[in-house]
Amino acid sequence: MASYTSNTPEDIRRMLERIGVQSFEDLLEAIPEELRVKGELNLPPALSEYEIKLKLARMAGSNGDPSRLVSFLGGGVYDHVIPALVNFVISRPEFYTAYTPYQPEVSQGTLATIYEYQSFICELFDMDVSNASVYDGASALGEAIHMARDLTLRKKVLVAETLHPYYTRVMRTYSEGLGVPIDTIPTADGVLDVSALDNLLSDEVAAVVLSHPNFFGLLESVYEIADKVHSAGAFLVVSVDPISLGILAPPGAYGADIAVAEGQPLGLAQGFGGPYLGIFTAKKDYIRRMPGRIIGRTVDSEGKPGFVMTLQTREQHIRRDKATSNICTNQALCALAANVFLSVIGKEGLKEMANLCIQKAHYLAERISKLAGCELAFRGSFFKEFVLRTKRPARDVIEAMIERNFLAGVDLGQFNEEWSDLLLIAVTEKRTKQEMDAFVDALATVA
Repeated sequence: MASYTSNTPEDIRRMLERIGVQSFEDLLEAIPEELRVKGELNLPPALSEYEIKLKLARMAGSNGDPSRLVSFLGGGVYDHVIPALVNFVISRPEFYTAYTPYQPEVSQGTLATIYEYQSFICELFDMDVSNASVYDGASALGEAIHMARDLTLRKKVLVAETLHPYYTRVMRTYSEGLGVPIDTIPTADGVLDVSALDNLLSDEVAAVVLSHPNFFGLLESVYEIADKVHSAGAFLVVSVDPISLGILAPPGAYGADIAVAEGQPLGLAQGFGGPYLGIFTAKKDYIRRMPGRIIGRTVDSEGKPGFVMTLQTREQHIRRDKATSNICTNQALCALAANVFLSVIGKEGLKEMANLCIQKAHYLAERISKLAGCELAFRGSFFKEFVLRTKRPARDVIEAMIERNFLAGVDLGQFNEEWSDLLLIAVTEKRTKQEMDAFVDALATVA
């Protein structure tokens, strides 16, 4: 019982004392001795919460297996484990019905959870400051490039071709009205071409934007890139997968000036595209140019601790010409989900999740690469996603795999016609060996 509850031996002693018995066995006196179980119970090995839910779903199904598609979808939205406590907490009416905190008199509970979220994110990213969140990962980058231009007093932005194409489109939309020049850094074997970066850097460049891992799942040479970018006097703006930070160096370790992320992997369901969570962090020196809100801890006139909106540089709060942004509403409920997720998973749990992702992704990639008609498109190191080149168009492969109960991945041809034979496959900690082996067997018949 102690393995599944938070009661300490002292808690148990006090409860027994309160109800007037000496031990737990005293509560069983009404049960005849011959009906009591003697010795150890013959129970199966312990399972995780996710495994238990899966087992119960199979038991409840009339054919012994739940009707579902096994997902290998990625490209920015992932099928990760979500502890039951996450949805339980965010569904409480105190949080679920509360509006986003515009006013300084917003409840202390909401402010406290945002403050804790900011603290978690700063520790996870190894960055100095985090705001209360923005809409999603793409809009976070849109805000980041404006912030970098304001701080460097430069105009141009360089964006890696290995960034998610949708993110690049969002940044171009953010910049359209201001006429911000955005140039693309070419790709070399699936990663940013460092020699091309050298040629593009100049004293006009405000920021270099990339993702790590990148859109193809590959790891960029972030330390080398950071040195080159800073030597040119520009900002390094990096978008990361928050789960990867359980095993990869955080943005602060390689000197990122602004680091953002899509927070969906931190306890948010895939949900047909939202709502999601834009994580936004930066170095402390830049805090007054950050978009959105920042919650701080203080004391009141009686010396009692409390939480306040320390900075709120939105046009709803200050003069429009002084605002850092006018469309950076924070996702308080989604941030709370990430808060609960990180609290439940913990440092070691996040490290284990990341390790499972990388081990399972490499297992699947190795097995698939041995199939006729399939090969890995790139040779570089990857985290939990990899790109498969197939003889058939990726779209046809995906449709055929759906008939075999698999969501095989993302057709990269929808982003670039030259990528029509490329399939982006994501493997999270949820995928079992049996699922992956069955996936390989099914792929062998269609690829």
